[in-house]
Amino acid sequence: MSDNPFSLWVYLSQSPLLWLTVTLLTYAVADAVSLKTRRHPLANPVLHSVWIIGVFLLVTKTSYTTYFAGAQFVHFLLGPATVALAVPLYENRRRVVAAILPMVVALAVGSITAIVSVVLLAKAFGLPRDVILSLAPKSVTAGVAMGISESLHADPSLTAVSVILTGIMGAIVVTPLMNFTGITDYRARGFAAGIAAHGIGTARAFQVDEVAGVFSGIAMSLNALITALLVPLAVTLLVH
Repeated sequence: MSDNPFSLWVYLSQSPLLWLTVTLLTYAVADAVSLKTRRHPLANPVLHSVWIIGVFLLVTKTSYTTYFAGAQFVHFLLGPATVALAVPLYENRRRVVAAILPMVVALAVGSITAIVSVVLLAKAFGLPRDVILSLAPKSVTAGVAMGISESLHADPSLTAVSVILTGIMGAIVVTPLMNFTGITDYRARGFAAGIAAHGIGTARAFQVDEVAGVFSGIAMSLNALITALLVPLAVTLLVH
């Protein structure tokens, strides 16, 4: 291998280990900054990790395919992390059972609002039909949303972007909004975060309070199921 630094970079940039390391280090630094700010909403580590890595890839002219060869190891862990939500759920099962009825009502209202609002707004702005279909499942976790998008013959890549943006915005807004509206019940705060902002909102909820995180995880899971059923119906009724 040449002693030329550029040649060394070309060699290293093709290694999945490099991009895994970049992803983990970037998030670790962003999370440390978030902790220093006492978890201020605007210091969300996902938000800052995304733009930092994006700029880095742009500057180094690295394709997403090359980057994802390393980042996929983190992506793989999303499954086990989601399953791990069952542990705090079991520990708080009595609280969950006691709030079944309010959760069902909130789930129905929240799911319908999330779908209908984005479809109507997209139509009002005159967006193409394919774009509207891609945005419809924005409030559920990426894997489910992209599956729904594919079933509608929309653009899964655009869906993934909208899901991430929705999650980040929800995680930033949820705490100030709940404080502003005077909602202090962490069950309600967490459930709202899970419906509106899926996994990223759930991560934020756990940072604030464990009970909020538990209810956010429940909302995230149930919303994915309901949205998969409602989006095709909403598309049939609202999108022509």
